[in-house]
This record gives sequence, C-alpha cells and structure tokens, in this order.
Amino acid sequence: MATCSIDNDAVDEINDPGAAPYGNFINYYTFNPPENRLSLIPATLLQDLGYGDGHQTTLVLDVGCNSGELSVAFYKHLVEEPVCEEESQSSKVNLLGFDLDEILIQRAQQTNPLPNSISFIPLDIIKDTHQLQKYLSQHDSSHFHLCLCLAVTMWVHLNHGDSGLLQLLSRLASISQHLLLEAQPWKCYRSAARRLRKLGRSDFEHFKTLKIRGDVAEHAREHLERHCGMELIRSFGSTAWDRKLLLFKRR
Repeated sequence: MATCSIDNDAVDEINDPGAAPYGNFINYYTFNPPENRLSLIPATLLQDLGYGDGHQTTLVLDVGCNSGELSVAFYKHLVEEPVCEEESQSSKVNLLGFDLDEILIQRAQQTNPLPNSISFIPLDIIKDTHQLQKYLSQHDSSHFHLCLCLAVTMWVHLNHGDSGLLQLLSRLASISQHLLLEAQPWKCYRSAARRLRKLGRSDFEHFKTLKIRGDVAEHAREHLERHCGMELIRSFGSTAWDRKLLLFKRR
C-alpha cells in the first residue's frame, strides 16, 4: 500500500528521519531505494529526448540529491558503459547533484564511484543559483538538458510557502530543457507535520497558511505550463509511494 509514513523500526534505525524539517533524511535510500523510481524510467530516456548524439556533453541536474545514491543509480541506469575511449568522449554525460545538507553532500562526495562524470555540491537553490550558472558556464551551456526534481517540492513548500514552491519551479524551468518532476501529494504534507508534532518539534511555519493544496502535482503542472514556457510531454506513472513522475519540456 502506498504510504508517506516511516515505520517505527526504520525511525529508530535512521535517527528519527521525521525530525528532518528540510527532507534531509539520514540514510533516505534505505527506505526509498532508487529502484522505486528507476523501474518506471526507460533506460533509453536520454536518447528518446534526443541527447547523446555525440555533438555535445549532456548535462543532468539532480535537485536535493541527499547522499547521492539515486544520482549514481540514475546515471548508471541511463548511460551505457563506453566500449572505447573515443565513444566515452563523444557521448559524454555529466551529472551535478546538490543538497542543502553539507554532511549528506560530504557523504556523496566520499562514496562517488564516478568522479569524472558526477559531481556533488552543497547548495540551497532558494538562496543561491550562482553555482549552477557557474557550472553551466564551465560546460559552455545555457541550460541543463535534464533536471531531476524528485520528492523535493514539499520541503520547499513547507519551509518557504506558496511563493517558495513557485519560485523553485520557475528557477528550474529557466535553466532546464527537460524537467522530471515528482511532487509529493498532500497526504505527505499531513504526515510530515504529524511526525514533527509527535517528536515535540515546532510545526512547519507555513503549513497552516498554504493556499496551494490538494493535487500539488497538478498545481505544479499548471504553473510550469502557464508561466514557465514548459509543457507536460509524458507521465511515467506513479511510484510505490503513489507519486507521479511527470516529464516536462521547454516549448
């Protein structure tokens, strides 16, 4: 059954993940492994989108990458091992992952098996996008070809309000050719707030005043299509946690 909860044993094991007010759970991928998303995404996605033709490096951005396990698994899922050095150079894919939790980023950097192709940096996208622009400039590109925003929107929404959520979507749309979005449904908001209260923590500042409620994924789609010049081109269905994987493209 789809759920947004975490069982008590898992909570004990990973040091009260419900107390992570920004979604920066410890050992997140032990209870939501990469396969939950990758099983829905075709391994030919980059080729299907017209990338990897050898003319330029394909740039992928992973927003809120946590400790990097999904970033690495996603890269390996989509990028075939080159049969020779020339092919590796001509069909290069680089992935940049970022998270606001510096400890999680340090773990990602230390365990990164592909440092020539995958990079991790600490970054709060609500406060700063300079590092992203610098990365793009270093690769002579004005945009990322594919941006992953998976289970991030709720945390930005709860901590920065409706305006923060819309700002996040607008910023990602402005630097992305394609955007793969997984927005948590409203029941996950209630579960997150309930976990904080159960732990005796202060409630999320914006939770009770949010006007964007209900089908958050639909609200996100409307904003991206009406205000950000993007269009929904494919739905990959829903994950085991009942979250839609939606692919948008810049018009």
